[in-house]
Amino acid sequence: MSLDVRPAVVPAAPGGWMARLFAGLLATVATLPLARAETRAWLDRASTTEGEAVTLNIETDQRGVAPDYRPLHGDFVLGPPYRSAAPSGDRTLFGVALTPRRTGTLAIPALQVGAERTAPQRLEVAPAQASVPRGDVFLESRVDVPTPAVQQSVGLTVRLYYATPLLSGELTQEAPDGASLQRIGDDVQSSRQVGSRRYQVVERRYLLVPERSGRLELPPARFRGQGAGGFFDDFFGTDRNLAAQGPAVVLDVRAQPDGAPQPWLPLRGLRLRYVAAPAQARSGEAVEIVVEAVAQGATAAQFPEIPVPQVDGAQVFAERAETTERFVDGGPQLTAVRRYSVVPLRAGELRVPGPRMDWWDAQAGRAQVAALPDLRLQVEAGAVPPNAVAAPPAPVPAPAGGTLAVDPPGAGATGRGCAWLAAAFALLWLLTLGALLFRSRGGRVRPRRDGEAPLPSVRPDPAALRRVLDAGSFEEAVQLLRRMADEPLADLDAVIARLDDPAQAQALEAMRRALWSGEGEPAAARAALRAAFRDGPRWRPAAAVATAPLPPLYPRR
Repeated sequence: MSLDVRPAVVPAAPGGWMARLFAGLLATVATLPLARAETRAWLDRASTTEGEAVTLNIETDQRGVAPDYRPLHGDFVLGPPYRSAAPSGDRTLFGVALTPRRTGTLAIPALQVGAERTAPQRLEVAPAQASVPRGDVFLESRVDVPTPAVQQSVGLTVRLYYATPLLSGELTQEAPDGASLQRIGDDVQSSRQVGSRRYQVVERRYLLVPERSGRLELPPARFRGQGAGGFFDDFFGTDRNLAAQGPAVVLDVRAQPDGAPQPWLPLRGLRLRYVAAPAQARSGEAVEIVVEAVAQGATAAQFPEIPVPQVDGAQVFAERAETTERFVDGGPQLTAVRRYSVVPLRAGELRVPGPRMDWWDAQAGRAQVAALPDLRLQVEAGAVPPNAVAAPPAPVPAPAGGTLAVDPPGAGATGRGCAWLAAAFALLWLLTLGALLFRSRGGRVRPRRDGEAPLPSVRPDPAALRRVLDAGSFEEAVQLLRRMADEPLADLDAVIARLDDPAQAQALEAMRRALWSGEGEPAAARAALRAAFRDGPRWRPAAAVATAPLPPLYPRR
């Protein structure tokens, strides 16, 4: 039977020197970003009926911990706990099915998870409705939004009830015309009292996205299976085939209104928050800003990227957002986390505009804006600027036979003539610098003799590599590593072959796979790369070139 029974998981006065030390610690703490994401808990829905299970989800970034579920046993019957790790490895998601023991408002207390505690939750439990006697198996279907907007994500929940053990079975739900249907997550297993009989329940969740407005009729869900009979059933040849059909669900899909914000983003709710927001920085050194968006009623495919801030006086490098999709209160919920590396170019106050996202409130029927306040960073002067600014060029001699006409400052500064003039200045400055370097080396390059020590060369230092790993691209980091070896290396494979530290070689391979093969998260690979090369590359000695035992096929002349 193609039914998954695991719970689905759709966080005395000190002396002078001590006072200075304490003040320094306070200043250091003030420069740190906001605390890491707290351990969080939420229910897949805020209300249920007597005997119907809900799922408690807990997310944490602590390693090697597990929630303490003991405070829940008084009001709930707990199902098997479930645990899964995020692809990046920095978060863990726990889940457990809770079946309430009584009706009313039940309090889910704060639970201990490692060194942190979750926030308390509340669950409304209504009495079970009186129902007519049911058979051995029946189906229920429910949508979280009966009147959605076009292209709005709708949560569809199909429940299979069975009062007899099953040997096999198949639960199907066909997609309607004019909408897409996608199964989400794993099946959730629970039990429920319906009338005088106790049923096992398998809950399956789908994501329904209407593609046009008007009436949308969802085909009924169907189940076909075979029950497990006893000895006498086999003896008398009792038919153990089971079948059930759920009710048809009809939705009234509303059209996109005129003047709605674009891109069209119909949601039930959207909130933004800073996960990391530094207050201080140094010029030439990257600081990280992390923004989280929680969208109720959206999936990763529908949700646009959190915008990249345009910062005057700084370079901004954005990573791809990390997304997590869940089912909360019977509908989809998306959490997107995006990281930005901001490199200030000069000292002083730096304003980083807060992100703004336009969306359509499908419940209220009006346009909304989710926004965060601007960040203001106090930037101190750094030891090395991120990009060395070239020195002013030497005066350009006038061409023979005439004078060089230059427009006064401000006149046609954006014209074609100024661009050519700037390019000529830069080229002349590079030629002058090359002549000076050539003269400092004696005007010629002398080849090395056998046994002679190599000539000293100027190579980038580990600090330059750290700056590129913080704010540059992977290609720039590879180019820098190629020049940091004793002899220039040809490509990335040559760099990996020359590294003496397996961790550094593995970090480069992981970054290459994340960027070029889609294996792994680029954010996690970049963090591992920074850690591996914090103190610079560690090279192994260059292997001696073996002399070929045979003469070349084509002798050199």
